[in-house]
Amino acid sequence: MATESKQDYYDLLGVPRNASADAIKKAFRRLAMQYHPDRNADDGAEARFKQVNEAYEVLSDPERRAMYDRFGHAAAQGGDNPFARGFEGFGFGGLGDIFDAFFGGANGRAQRGPVRGADLRRSITISFEEAVFGAEKTFEVTTAEVCGTCNGLRAEPGTQPERCPQCGGSGEIRRTQQSIFGQFVNVTMCDRCHGEGRVVNTPCRHCRGTGREKRKRTLSVKIPAGVDNGSQMRLTGEGEVGAQGGPRGNLYLSINVKPHEIFRRDEDDILLDLDLHFAQVALGDVVEVPTVDEQPHELRIPAGTQTGELFVVRGKGVPHLRGGGRGDMIVRANVVTPKDLSKEQKELLRRLAASMGHDVKPQEDRGLMGKIKDALG
Repeated sequence: MATESKQDYYDLLGVPRNASADAIKKAFRRLAMQYHPDRNADDGAEARFKQVNEAYEVLSDPERRAMYDRFGHAAAQGGDNPFARGFEGFGFGGLGDIFDAFFGGANGRAQRGPVRGADLRRSITISFEEAVFGAEKTFEVTTAEVCGTCNGLRAEPGTQPERCPQCGGSGEIRRTQQSIFGQFVNVTMCDRCHGEGRVVNTPCRHCRGTGREKRKRTLSVKIPAGVDNGSQMRLTGEGEVGAQGGPRGNLYLSINVKPHEIFRRDEDDILLDLDLHFAQVALGDVVEVPTVDEQPHELRIPAGTQTGELFVVRGKGVPHLRGGGRGDMIVRANVVTPKDLSKEQKELLRRLAASMGHDVKPQEDRGLMGKIKDALG
């Protein structure tokens, strides 16, 4: 039999012949995502996906790749080169590969079975408080579901998929070939029914013969206490429906947390900047500070407190996501200098400065021209 003209495996994956194993794997993943039938409904996408998969199966195996580099497609697939197929089955494969090569393998091996549905990724935005204490949220997601018109059969209602005339419903094509070791049977997936054993002559008009349709679903998820911005949750079985009765994929939910007006977060600690005037820090004071629990906490400010000093309020932070207890709230003192003072307040401050040995000369507002004269000396 003449070897069928096929595209070079390296060209299929878009990599040079000296590409590393990692480069081949990256190229395969990118192309598999691009042409996977569950993600790409274009004509020819499924065939392209199978070609890419076939190329990767050969080039990802060092021994099969070496044989391919030497003998081409005949070595990789057991074509007309009897030495290539004989060496692959006899020298590199296991005992099971030898039986598969000479006796064709088990019945239905090439038939396409259930395919797991595609995974989905979505994001959801929650408030700062919801991230701290947890919440239950609902959101909408559009996923591929079984077509409600044909119930996934892909055929127009009133018609049925028929047995594939090319493979007789087995989903596989068997070809007898000769090698130096004798006659053997090569089993491949039927390229007409793609291993399903059935063909649809009258496709469903609603889903265009795909057996699936896009529908919106409303999902509910419990956000655990302590999640942070960028956290991810996996919702098992909430992705797209699988093909051929395969299980659903998963839904990966990314958490976005809105910033708070006054609180910030450092891992499981909550940070708060507390503005204090100089009389409070000079004399000391007792103040109430807000907490994320919405219950004010009484905080003692010692006399002589300086800007930047930290006060720790134990157990008022974020609950630990993986364990009991909570982080702390850390309060940072920020001494605020007043801008608008009355004459009486200015006089009191001058007297205070004089009592401390400082002769303060306040700068009066002399208008624009006065400031210009001062700047020019």
